[in-house]
Amino acid sequence: MRRICILYIAYVVHIVHIIIFSIRVMSVYVEESIPQYVRISVNIAARIAKGQLKEGDRLYGRSTLSSEFGVSPETVRRALRLLAEMKIVQIKEKSGVSVLSADNARRYLCEYEGLSRQNYLITRLKELYQRQNSVHKEMGEIYEEILKTQSSPLPEERNLPNYEALVPEGSAVTGKSIGQLKFWQNTGATIVAIKRNMSIVVSPGPYAEIYEGDILVFVCAKEDTDRVLRFVNEREIKA
Repeated sequence: MRRICILYIAYVVHIVHIIIFSIRVMSVYVEESIPQYVRISVNIAARIAKGQLKEGDRLYGRSTLSSEFGVSPETVRRALRLLAEMKIVQIKEKSGVSVLSADNARRYLCEYEGLSRQNYLITRLKELYQRQNSVHKEMGEIYEEILKTQSSPLPEERNLPNYEALVPEGSAVTGKSIGQLKFWQNTGATIVAIKRNMSIVVSPGPYAEIYEGDILVFVCAKEDTDRVLRFVNEREIKA
């Protein structure tokens, strides 16, 4: 029981580390709020897409827009420059800013909505990770408590037996993953570790590959050990 608990805790820690790395990479995009000038450009594009501002109409001056949005004229200038780059408005030095294309405004809004949806999903994933991290922490504490309350070793008949099998040269399992081999379905055993040279892979997943010279540590009923040994020593996997 103690051995199985330790193996499971190691597996959970491994998964948590992978998720932490992924969340740290993605959270860069979440933590960076959408710039104010982008939000202003979206607001103006929405007016154009709805027909409130028609193609050929002139926009108010930067001072008027800066008062409306409560920002500096420089922020408005950046918003208009962005819209001009998207071919939504046209900026002329003397005549000011005029609406160029409602279609481009709608296209810009679709792209913005896609970005907003992506940010929402990343934020949601971060929330789920935090919840999962809390669950795993509680699970670890429970397992630690179980180990502490075991004042004496479990009786021999209650211990989960584990066995080992060497992958010989020419074995048909070489180079294949545990999932591809359908190891449990074909043997009735579960691989809990793989000893490879001077290292050990704990709780290998279905994508872990097996190689010549590996020592498979597995758990199963005693009567299934022969099935494992026959399977590992086969030269050809039967369909």
